[in-house]
Amino acid sequence: MQDDFFKYQAQTTPHPLAMSISHAEGSYIYDTNNKAHLDFVAGVSACSLGHKHPKVVKAIKDQLDKYLHVMVYGEYIQEPAVELAKLLAKHLPKPLETTYLTNSGTEAIEGALKLAKRTTGRSEIISAHHAYHGNTMGSLSVMGFEERKSAFRPLIPNTRFIEFNNETQLNQITTKTAAVILETIQGGAGFIEPSNNYLEKVRKQCDKVGALLILDEIQPGFGRTGKLFGFEHYNCIPDILVTGKGLGGGMPIGAFTASKAVMDLLQDNPKLGHITTFGGHPVIAAAALATVREITESNLMSKALEKEQLIRKHLVHPLISEIRGKGLMLAAMTPSADITNDVILKSKDKGLILFWLLFEPKAIRITPPLTISEDEIVKGCQIITQILDEIYSKSQTK
Repeated sequence: MQDDFFKYQAQTTPHPLAMSISHAEGSYIYDTNNKAHLDFVAGVSACSLGHKHPKVVKAIKDQLDKYLHVMVYGEYIQEPAVELAKLLAKHLPKPLETTYLTNSGTEAIEGALKLAKRTTGRSEIISAHHAYHGNTMGSLSVMGFEERKSAFRPLIPNTRFIEFNNETQLNQITTKTAAVILETIQGGAGFIEPSNNYLEKVRKQCDKVGALLILDEIQPGFGRTGKLFGFEHYNCIPDILVTGKGLGGGMPIGAFTASKAVMDLLQDNPKLGHITTFGGHPVIAAAALATVREITESNLMSKALEKEQLIRKHLVHPLISEIRGKGLMLAAMTPSADITNDVILKSKDKGLILFWLLFEPKAIRITPPLTISEDEIVKGCQIITQILDEIYSKSQTK
């Protein structure tokens, strides 16, 4: 199987972890040797309710017995998609009331960028340095990391970049700007939170010049920060909200949400302003509906903040300089990329799954399922600190 994996399946890096998966349940992924691996990554923040959550599995199975794909998005009334969009509207502040369901987060970003241009009649998009919004051409154009996109130029023109949390650059948002797109909490950059009311100030400048504000909640969304959406911490409501990952409960999904008046602009002039075959797929929408219901009807969001404090309590070590982020969207910072690599790779051998962030090589990603238990958190933290102890001891004897 490993030989076939490398021969027939396209790779994303020269050195994938290449763990062969047997099954997964709760907070654990099991390899084909039946070794249990405690999951501190949750499919890169996607498996909000852990693996094979019974309510998500039941929703999928129930929908399988009714129908699968029947028509391209938006033509037929399909209950799971309608109920999901309605539930999102219930939990979102006005004017965020109408949702377009897509296949992935990056497709939702594409739709949001198109919608902003269609709404304003402008072409300039402003993003942030070290931003990550996906890898399709529009999303790549607003990625703030030249090393990852230079090979694919030319990209979409009239795209500019400002520094996240740098208020002195907000005057670059002008009447030429269609939209400012920001991650509510910068992910690939190292889980950087907005500071000093930064998002409020961006919101104010966008209102002043008539630009739209797009907030990318693909990672922070759906309870991971202790609230349903990260922007709720920062007193800033976007014009367009983009979600994905944790919305699907382990199934592939994305969504962008705006006011009905704005979203209606994709219906005409031109018609089919955005179109997708499988967006709103009934099985995936059913899984997402079950996921959002469980998150909003349980104590998982408040528990995320308690679990954050537990992680911070048990990850105190001379080789951890700080822990960035909020809730269960955390990055433990080490002194070097080598130490981070060592911890992630040795943790895998010890039955703990950790991962990297895209642009910050010193960060250890800690984004477990919201359903992870306190005992499992302590267990995982103990593995990390044991490895750090070994690294620290070796450094002291040199």
